[in-house]
Amino acid sequence: MSKHRNRRQIPRKSIGLLLVVLTWCLAIGWLISLAANVQGTTSSSDIGTVDIVPPQYQLGQQLYLENCSSCHIALPPAVLPTETWKNLLQDTQHYGTQLKPLVDPPRILIWRYLSTFSRSLLKDEQVPYRVNSSRYFKALHPQVKLPRPVQISSCVQCHPQAANFNFRRLSTEWEKSQVENQPQQPK
Repeated sequence: MSKHRNRRQIPRKSIGLLLVVLTWCLAIGWLISLAANVQGTTSSSDIGTVDIVPPQYQLGQQLYLENCSSCHIALPPAVLPTETWKNLLQDTQHYGTQLKPLVDPPRILIWRYLSTFSRSLLKDEQVPYRVNSSRYFKALHPQVKLPRPVQISSCVQCHPQAANFNFRRLSTEWEKSQVENQPQQPK
């Protein structure tokens, strides 16, 4: 009879252990799915900027906006290459205006944000100092007849929320043209 009891106890322990492991796996899987879906829960119209900015770069973005948008519309980092942003941060002569140099740590935080969300140059490519010379700016504006010269203030014509660092929202005219230019789905 004692052999019979031992056989019943082993399956009970195994079932209990199996339930604990299964519960743990489900909990971990649920937490991972929540973490992986954080980006998916934010609609693109709520984001405003071109990129979703992870928490470790948000202070740099905030400092960038505070420093740059006090005089003009702050551009998304992706429209200029990393080298241009580096030059702009180091140069106190800013498009004809003498600026007070940024000091550390704000300068480092801004640089981390800009360097993370900007793009690199091709080998032997010249560093553009103006937005209309940037191939990235041109690539982000295909089939757009840009004014000559491109002025940062002219961004508002197509991006009415640009002053709020929202370049996703387009003017009604551009929204309509985007819908009209989309390929038709086969029926």
